[in-house]
Amino acid sequence: MTELNGATENDKVDAVVQGVIFLLTINAKWSKTMKRKINGIVILALMVTAGCSSRSAVTAPEPGGSQAPSPVISSPVTPPVQTIPLPVAPEPSLSVSPSGYGFDQWQTGPLGDVFFDFDSTVLSGEAQNQLKQNAAWLQNHSLDGALVEGHCDSRGTSEYNLALGERRASTAKQYLVRLGVASSRLETVSFGEERPFDTGLGENAWSKNRRVHFVIKK
Repeated sequence: MTELNGATENDKVDAVVQGVIFLLTINAKWSKTMKRKINGIVILALMVTAGCSSRSAVTAPEPGGSQAPSPVISSPVTPPVQTIPLPVAPEPSLSVSPSGYGFDQWQTGPLGDVFFDFDSTVLSGEAQNQLKQNAAWLQNHSLDGALVEGHCDSRGTSEYNLALGERRASTAKQYLVRLGVASSRLETVSFGEERPFDTGLGENAWSKNRRVHFVIKK
């Protein structure tokens, strides 16, 4: 009976020992597994940290150094277009001229013409008034002279009209001299019918051509 009890006690001890060994074995396996998991987590964290550090090392400027400025791309500047004004043609000036005829292609000036009746050298009242205006201008411009031209209409011969034109020019000159204009400042010439003011036919044109015309001489 004692041997039986002893066997029983030994069996209990063996069971307890085997239970402890089993627990220790399980504990050891669990520790190895957890340790592997913990080691894996630690390694993964270290890899992530290393990756972030490498990016920071590439992008972050060195301490104490100046960061290179990023290039600035500027768009080309278009120079301002200079507009050159086009030349403007001057408007023709309208000069105020004395009324009446006589300001043709041979003269544009202040001395008006005087006109005569057909085949006549007599100064009409209107002609005398015009000669008075011409004399006043010549007296105010003592350095200027005048060429006194005698003209006729187309009727009659050329020789007759040249002589008639000379008489008309002399008549106008003498009247100006009587008004105080020096004779040396006046020169007479006859063109007869060669320079008509109006080339038309009829009394309306002829009356304009029977005239004494004045050209200023500087």
